[in-house]
Amino acid sequence: MAPYSSKPVPARGLLHFSDLLTTFLVGMFLFCCSSAIRLSGQSNASAAAHTDTLRGTVINSVTHEPIGRALVHSPDNRFATMTGDRGQFEFNFPRSEPGQLVTSASTLSAPGSVRESRLQYVSSNRPTNLMAAKPGYLFEENEGQGALVSADQQVLTIALTPEALVVGHILLPSVDYLDRIQVELYRREHQQGEEHWAAVGTTRSRVDGSFRFAELPAGAYKLVTRELLDRDPLTFDPGGQLFGYAPVYYPSAPDFAAAEVIRLSAGTTFQANLSPIRREYYRVKVGVANAPPNIQLQVWPHGRPGPGYSLGFNAEEQSIEGSLPDGNYTIRATSYGPAGMTGTLNIAVGDGPTTGATMMLLPNSSIRVSVTEEFVDPETLNRIRTMYNSGASNPRRPNYFNVSLAPIEQFAYIPGASLRPPSGPDDESLVIENVQPGSYRVQATTGMGYISSITSGGGDLVHKPLLVSPGSAPPAIEINLRDDGAEVNGTVEVPSQGSTFRLPVVHFVPMADGGGQFRVAWASGDGRFQLQQLPPGAYRVLVFDRQRPDLEYATDEVVSQYDSKAQVIRVVAGQKEHLRLPLISRSE
Repeated sequence: MAPYSSKPVPARGLLHFSDLLTTFLVGMFLFCCSSAIRLSGQSNASAAAHTDTLRGTVINSVTHEPIGRALVHSPDNRFATMTGDRGQFEFNFPRSEPGQLVTSASTLSAPGSVRESRLQYVSSNRPTNLMAAKPGYLFEENEGQGALVSADQQVLTIALTPEALVVGHILLPSVDYLDRIQVELYRREHQQGEEHWAAVGTTRSRVDGSFRFAELPAGAYKLVTRELLDRDPLTFDPGGQLFGYAPVYYPSAPDFAAAEVIRLSAGTTFQANLSPIRREYYRVKVGVANAPPNIQLQVWPHGRPGPGYSLGFNAEEQSIEGSLPDGNYTIRATSYGPAGMTGTLNIAVGDGPTTGATMMLLPNSSIRVSVTEEFVDPETLNRIRTMYNSGASNPRRPNYFNVSLAPIEQFAYIPGASLRPPSGPDDESLVIENVQPGSYRVQATTGMGYISSITSGGGDLVHKPLLVSPGSAPPAIEINLRDDGAEVNGTVEVPSQGSTFRLPVVHFVPMADGGGQFRVAWASGDGRFQLQQLPPGAYRVLVFDRQRPDLEYATDEVVSQYDSKAQVIRVVAGQKEHLRLPLISRSE
């Protein structure tokens, strides 16, 4: 069969065509490469002209050593990267004009970093703060909102704090540790300058008796175990004597108040071994004369409130039931809702069942609030007039004012209370309802002027607590408002940029017996601050590099330790004061 083309083609001509084709393809390849190189160079140059670079390091706040493989990101997660082996990171933020559509992307400054890209209309792609995270470390800067980044900052250091740990073992007579005991950890906090213990973690011991609390910040802690009834199938007799393991307050205290305070510093590990003791438990049954369907119970050693013990409520028999070891106890029962009630009963347990006692629940209290306005500033009067003429549903009920009651206790056994909402458009009354028996700090805030006095039955409630007795009707809380408070402004000596930076917080701490009320003012990035309507009185003025909710300012001995950097002022009505204050860092 003849070939497709019977006319032969000279071999030389074929080679010549191939050479031409190869030359053409090579030329095109080189042209494209050179064009790509030129375009790449132009693109890099253009990118360099339109990017904003921020470099930084993540360090250990205790050792100041760099932390590798830490995640650095903006709070909105638009930008994220990982630090290198020496804790370094870098971001290139695209620059843009207002209203221009841009693509923002994080820089891959370390292997494994994730690049993200999205379109948005922005005037500046640089975030205002950055955060860092790594297992085994805590990020506490700016109350968890991030390390502040200024618009022109080029270098940033972010500090992570190593976590503290509480670990230990439950030592039981049983060798197999089949009974897993519940362990609770409490941390000391401060509310309104007063001590309070808050539960921060609950766990159960493992089968080998070990337990562990991680990710703990530095602070003061207490450790306690919950009760555990002994129900060993080899020894348990449903109709016989009950046995159980009573709570242990580390290391071996009789109640929570006497427990040892565990003081943790950053990066430390505390070893705590607990040895519950097997004791006789006796049945307890207390009748409730007027109990609603559901009530909540707290049980503690008499006069020593704290966690550890428990009883239950039998709704069918209207009784509080359970078992406790021998001793004296306080039982507190509460019901919640619009018509809440509270009851308290002391009992003695030992050498047999405890029955026959009856608890009576009493209605919680309602307290009226009376507000007197002594405003003289025309601007204040105009603001109030405008507010009342703006169609407010309750023109005679001040909506710029609020008052609440904060319980003074070491545990969250008693809830707070605040003003009830108006029952209708004509309800002008100010009433705090459903107040349980206890001691309270009256907290009043106003958007006009300042609180000049808070009284009840002639007693001062600005500096002293309000006592509410069971079933009582306390006198009305009388609050006086004025608008001639002092004005204080000034500057704070802020640190230079290049490190983790937070806005300074100025604390006005009342001096003992000097009048005044605790106030806080935030400084701007340049260190300037201003506080208006400061109540007359004597104050220690302290500036911390963060807000200090743990500051026990109600105790003069605690705040006096900062006297070397405090400025004491005494202001009267209408006074204007200018201050220049040093900054107290976290390490001080």
